[in-house]
Amino acid sequence: MSKHSYNCIIFLFLLGIGISLSFSWIYYGIVVILFLGLLSWGVFDIRMGYFISVTYHLRGRPAKKVVLTFDDGPTEFTPLFLDLLNKYQAKAVFFCIGKQIEQYPEILKGIKEEGHIIGNHTYTHIPKNCFASATTFAEEIRKTDEILQKFQIETTYFRPPYGITNPHIAKAIKKCGKKVIGWDIRSLDTIIKEETRLQSRVLSKLTNGNIILMHDTSERTYHLLEKVLKYLKENNYQTSLEIE
Repeated sequence: MSKHSYNCIIFLFLLGIGISLSFSWIYYGIVVILFLGLLSWGVFDIRMGYFISVTYHLRGRPAKKVVLTFDDGPTEFTPLFLDLLNKYQAKAVFFCIGKQIEQYPEILKGIKEEGHIIGNHTYTHIPKNCFASATTFAEEIRKTDEILQKFQIETTYFRPPYGITNPHIAKAIKKCGKKVIGWDIRSLDTIIKEETRLQSRVLSKLTNGNIILMHDTSERTYHLLEKVLKYLKENNYQTSLEIE
């Protein structure tokens, strides 16, 4: 059972106790607030693995190993990232959007040819699908799988848009046979504009076994990657593709 299922059982149990012992409405209010608070945390924090099992760091946190991951590509910036990764002899995992692959098929080929791993990041990556039915969300996953298959790419790795999970998303992921890859360092490179602050946020958190989330969508993140790769090299870190 998922953590959500266990918490639902506990919630009902606590309600049952309240009813049997005629507790005041304050008791019920506290129980409901705690339940809803935990539920909301589980929806928006992928590290909790609240609805489905999530890998968000390397198992055992091996010394001097990290995983670099990039979401939302391929884009016109991706070749720059590939060149930089090649310069530092580093590998990464690219979670690609189906519509972006259709727009930049040659760049996807480049990702594959450079020896990087490609994961599924849904077909459209639109916010409303995060709260769509399991059937709709599963179709988002399958459609991207079908596009990847045209490039002889099969992947079990999946990252939900925005890191959001819920019962419908969990059901769709299981139905499609995917493994959820999260992160324990979120760069916030789509939000933080100031490069020095962005670099400090990532490098100050970096330690053994991290899975780092970035986006191959801007020059700002390209500069971030350069700083990260330089730091990894100077401190004898290796980039790993062995997530499981």
